[in-house]
Amino acid sequence: MSEPSLAVSERSDGGADVARRIARIEAWLSRQITLEFEPCALPRSGRTYRIAKPDQASRDRLFEEARQDSEKQMPHWAKIWASGVALADVVCERAEEVAGQQVLELGAGLGTTATAVLESGGSLVTADYSLLSLALCRYNTLRNAARAPECLRFNWRSEPPPLRPARREAGFSLILAADVLYEGRDIFPLLDLVQGLFTPGAQLWLAEPVRKTAQRFLDTAAAYGWQGTSRTVHGPWPDGTSDPVNIHFLSWTQRLDRLPADLAGLRT
Repeated sequence: MSEPSLAVSERSDGGADVARRIARIEAWLSRQITLEFEPCALPRSGRTYRIAKPDQASRDRLFEEARQDSEKQMPHWAKIWASGVALADVVCERAEEVAGQQVLELGAGLGTTATAVLESGGSLVTADYSLLSLALCRYNTLRNAARAPECLRFNWRSEPPPLRPARREAGFSLILAADVLYEGRDIFPLLDLVQGLFTPGAQLWLAEPVRKTAQRFLDTAAAYGWQGTSRTVHGPWPDGTSDPVNIHFLSWTQRLDRLPADLAGLRT
């Protein structure tokens, strides 16, 4: 399916006509997919959002079209995943740490985590390879938070990050990612990206459903000067499951000491 152009760089200002913007995005979305709505309850903070997503027939079509694409960029974003809900819950619980911060979200999904960030008072840029995902993210944040993120379309796994020149001075104080580590090839692009966009003292909050690839990422990150804490949370999630989700709160020292990497953590 070809995707007609949709402006994704605008930001929501205090005087914006939210209803008009919602209607305009909905009209564009209706030409791409059939929408259905699902309540999304955050189990710990008690917040509930109403999230628009592609219906089953639309999802089936999107996956079939992706299989024909040489890059095989599957539309996994078209479902409300436990990791995104868990990360949104953490954002709500720690809203005082998010308010007023420059936040980058890698992987727009359907906008669940983005809604929590905007409700908490963060200034958000969300990045994804899919224009449709970005449009749904903006649609859902406007509907649920009356605010919208700045949206950026690029594939962080393979493209030079366009944010880097623009944010070289200020950087981001918080980077969020939910369930983005599917394959081993994702590890170093993610490390390189966040290290290039961090400000001193910044954090990466990473949510993942206990994937082996995520543990490989953590081991690699530790060897390159990262440190942090982790916790495991359980649902119930919107799909009815209560499977565990790990949430990692990581920071980077910005000083690479090769001895820990080369000598298995031994310092001399």
